[in-house]
Amino acid sequence: MLTFEQKQAIIESFPELTKKEVSLKRLNYHFEATLYEKSIVVEKLHPNGNGFVFVGDLLKYEKEASDQGLVNIRDYDEDALREIITASIDYLSEEIDDSPIVEAWTSREGTKLELVFENRSWNVYHQDNLEEAFGTRESAVQYLREEGFRSTK
Repeated sequence: MLTFEQKQAIIESFPELTKKEVSLKRLNYHFEATLYEKSIVVEKLHPNGNGFVFVGDLLKYEKEASDQGLVNIRDYDEDALREIITASIDYLSEEIDDSPIVEAWTSREGTKLELVFENRSWNVYHQDNLEEAFGTRESAVQYLREEGFRSTK
């Protein structure tokens, strides 16, 4: 586990973040160039090593994230901490394209599915029913191929 000072040094290596002191010697780090109301990337970094990173609804972190979209970084190593901070900054600086990307996929038996990129996730639909959701296209494609589907171009 990284110390408070190590975490602080890693976080402060991101020049786009601004440090703001809060109560009980905790620190918040803001991303001022956010495209949304949310600007805090690292929240309540405490001298005991506890702290949170905002990931919103990124599917990659859905198992770890609270209902508020925060992930506890207490036990994160340097690589994981850098990765999650980068993901948070990307998330807060990414404009959402309202036009979905739709791909048709078919099984040997003729079952048709759609792979749709919408709201920052890759969703697999059977007719109008959501079957699965993935954080990356690669994960969705792997799932479809494992289930015996091929892209129909």
